Amino acid sequence: MKEYKSDKLRNIGLFAHGGAGKTSLAEALLFSTGAVTRLGKVDEGTATTDFEPEEVKRKVTISTGLAPCEWRDHKINFLDTPGYADFVAEVKGSLRAVDTALVVLCAASGVEVGTENVWKYASDLNLPRIAFVNKMDRENADFDSVVGQMREMFGNNVVPIQLPIGSQESFKGIIDLVNMKAYTGQGNQAVEGAIPADMADQAAAARMAMIEAAAEADDDLLTKYLEGEELTDEEVRTGLVKGIAQGHFFPVFCGSAAKNIGVQQLLNAAVAYFPSPENRVVAGIHPVKKEPLERSQSDAFSALVFKTTADPFVGRLSFIRVFSGQIKPDTTLYNGSRDKAERIGNIFTMRGKQQDTLTVANPGDIVVIPKMQDTKTGDTLCDKDKPIVFEPIDYPKPMFTFSVEAKNKGDEDKIGNALNRMADEDPTFTLEKNTETHQLLVSGISDLHLDVIIERMKRKFGVDVKLSDPKIPFRETIRASVKVEYKHKKQSGGHGQYGHVWLQLDPLPGGGFEFTESIFGGAVPRQYFPAVEKGIRETMISGVLAGYPMTDFKANLVDGSYHDVDSSEMAFKIAASGALKKGALQAKPVLLEPIYSVEVIVPESYMGDIIGDFNSRRGRILGMEPIGKGLGVVKAQVPLAEVFRYSIDLRSMTQGRGKFDMAFLHYEEVPQRIAESIIAAAKKDKAEEE
Repeated sequence: MKEYKSDKLRNIGLFAHGGAGKTSLAEALLFSTGAVTRLGKVDEGTATTDFEPEEVKRKVTISTGLAPCEWRDHKINFLDTPGYADFVAEVKGSLRAVDTALVVLCAASGVEVGTENVWKYASDLNLPRIAFVNKMDRENADFDSVVGQMREMFGNNVVPIQLPIGSQESFKGIIDLVNMKAYTGQGNQAVEGAIPADMADQAAAARMAMIEAAAEADDDLLTKYLEGEELTDEEVRTGLVKGIAQGHFFPVFCGSAAKNIGVQQLLNAAVAYFPSPENRVVAGIHPVKKEPLERSQSDAFSALVFKTTADPFVGRLSFIRVFSGQIKPDTTLYNGSRDKAERIGNIFTMRGKQQDTLTVANPGDIVVIPKMQDTKTGDTLCDKDKPIVFEPIDYPKPMFTFSVEAKNKGDEDKIGNALNRMADEDPTFTLEKNTETHQLLVSGISDLHLDVIIERMKRKFGVDVKLSDPKIPFRETIRASVKVEYKHKKQSGGHGQYGHVWLQLDPLPGGGFEFTESIFGGAVPRQYFPAVEKGIRETMISGVLAGYPMTDFKANLVDGSYHDVDSSEMAFKIAASGALKKGALQAKPVLLEPIYSVEVIVPESYMGDIIGDFNSRRGRILGMEPIGKGLGVVKAQVPLAEVFRYSIDLRSMTQGRGKFDMAFLHYEEVPQRIAESIIAAAKKDKAEEE
């Protein structure tokens, strides 16, 4: 692929709710530009950007695919992103790499939850948004209805600049409202002609609305328009370019990716109207001074790593958006996020899985660099003499957690490396070792998300694992004070063993554990105090009810006795252990469970459902309030045992419109009925192990 300057580049992300035909549109765009010679299909597993085995199997996009093509002396980098919320990390990263968000809608389904989400993500980043109403040939397709839904959801600045000719089975082309021409037929066979007579009035009215929107983007054009003068086609185009770039309005295109109708006209519009990287200015900060900085294309080199893939053969592949300066092969880059130098070799672009080597990456381009050692997704690469760090990519916090273990005994050592490689690839996948339950825990966005990661890990690294519900880190404590005696005495020839203690056990709510002594008159020599404390601490690790750690109590050594010959540290350690076991059973022992604070943000219409659901989960509602834009927040305290799968349940309750965050708060007593079942299960498990 030849070299392109910034003004000849377009970076366009394809975003949609799952099933809108986004990947089919990417394929049609590649086919129409001649980048591929055969129109692949998602259902047949032949789509260029859905090449991973997991994507072919499920027939959905899981990983963002880079799809560069050349059209009218321009290079267009398309990013085909996943439509399912399970893989939102790919969407969030891609939004930071593109200059335009092309939101694909199904002509029959209209605005769906995924549409709302990606529109908001793009809006938060002030990205220009373009809509493409796909599947105009599908049953129940209704362009006007979809535009109406968009205006209701996103505002009246949703403006068609194309109209469909026909609909459903009769759909055969589009009307371009800029040059007022009709294009009928498929792909390269599309024929330019006059607007059908029965659509002339509709087209004229739609063109007037488009011209008004274009005029409002430029003061001079608006003045001319308000004075009643007619704008030329060139002036309309100028207004469109400015209006789209500034987000004053959102143009709507239409077509059918499957029939390759309207695709060439979309490409023409991308070149003519969509913003180039040429004038983009990106904000960041100095990594040391923390001063605000900016980068425009002519400044010193800077780039953002927006995606990483781990390949067992090629190694790590880093997808880079260059914001300023150039990259050339066989040079050293500086990672401003980690204060490390990175030596790079080749630079290439990718079309699906096909690589194409580049001799230079100009400002505004999207490229791939292999085998960078320390660089991860979200890092900023820059000129060491003029460093900058861009804002990290805003990823959702993974809340769906499972325990993971090897299926095969020989794979235990491989698991950690494979999981870390997958975490490098996906920032919404995390792993940690729980020190209380001794389980390796993995967290993701959903069960589908984790299933795909586990499949991919097996394919790439040959590690087969199984997932199970994580153990809840219950704890035990006491609710009453007791004074307890325990004497350890053993005689078996030679030196015997003798340790005798009296312990005072008292509840210490929220205080962890505290050991004290109030020995009078040397009843227990001072050198044995550490052994007594050690015996208590070791016994605390597995409590008296269900084997969970004990906490929130105070143990005071108040009395005891010793033997000049037979007493030892070991004897007093054993005595202390026996005293705690005996005393804890007398001191009204109870089970404690972790309580989490949970905040849920949902459309206000769902708040009642959320509160009712929390009540069914033994939750305690702390408050609810509107936060604007039709959204409300519900705050609650809920036992961890009740919210392991909350991400799935919340998505179901709100059709994917809700999000939540949770954090550990404290421990509380488990209700007796539930505690009894937990204790019984623990005893059963222990019996089976023995």
